[in-house]
Amino acid sequence: MSDPAQLLKDLKAEKQFFVGIDSDGCAFDTMEVKHKECFIPNIINEWELQAVSKYAREAAEFVNLYSKWRGINRFPALTMVFDLLQEREDVKKRGVNIPEAKSLREWIEKETKLGNPALEQAVKETNDTVLTQALKWSKAVNESVAKIVRGVPPFPFVREGLEKISNTADAIVVSATPCDALKREWDEHDIAKYVRVIAGQEMGTKKEHLAFAAVGQYKPDHILMIGDAPGDMKAACANNALFYPINPGDEDISWERFYNEAFDKFINGTYAGDYEKSLIDEFDKYLPSIPPWKK
Repeated sequence: MSDPAQLLKDLKAEKQFFVGIDSDGCAFDTMEVKHKECFIPNIINEWELQAVSKYAREAAEFVNLYSKWRGINRFPALTMVFDLLQEREDVKKRGVNIPEAKSLREWIEKETKLGNPALEQAVKETNDTVLTQALKWSKAVNESVAKIVRGVPPFPFVREGLEKISNTADAIVVSATPCDALKREWDEHDIAKYVRVIAGQEMGTKKEHLAFAAVGQYKPDHILMIGDAPGDMKAACANNALFYPINPGDEDISWERFYNEAFDKFINGTYAGDYEKSLIDEFDKYLPSIPPWKK
């Protein structure tokens, strides 16, 4: 199997600065429609959770949209939903069998390219029933996304921000979404022209995307990750890069601030330190780690 990440590894610096940009929930207001209309109905259907659909929906929305795990890859997110359901008393009372998904958890532990191609390979090698079911679910999600998610424009000031970035920095998309869906959305709104590579889950983790494309080619304080989730910040920190947060629910304000103020600070060397810390402190207050039903 050829390495999908080779495209990132082969990328050569053309400018002094580098910016990685997350897509779902960061550049596009697609998180709600994708999870509520595509991911969650397929979780309930494929994993036989109809009897606890209310709780499955609450758990999946918490993990994927309204918690510090917002924006993580679909497969770890799925196992987290199962964990939340297994420990919830309301679910226990209904006697519903929540999947353990042991083989899926083992696959997640050892695989970094958590996408359908790698899962298809694992299914071929093992013929494991849980992995087969996970692949069926994931394909159903992709079909739903392709059918339902359209006409969702980038947030205000994203286009202007990308145009500004492309004048002085090399830029790529850094995402846990499948490449096909990313390409479709960035092409639909004519913003793919502002980035050199659109990197999705098949090319590795967000941490790896940044490492492959940027580390060693740019000074650490010349690398910036823009994202709407703590996982984006972790990917930046793991590569000693800077982070610009897009605050969930206040995306328009975040992008306007980026365009008017933050990017200029990044380019002129005054971003790191107190300014970045103030943005991260603000961002940290937006997403909880404890589900509302546990409070």
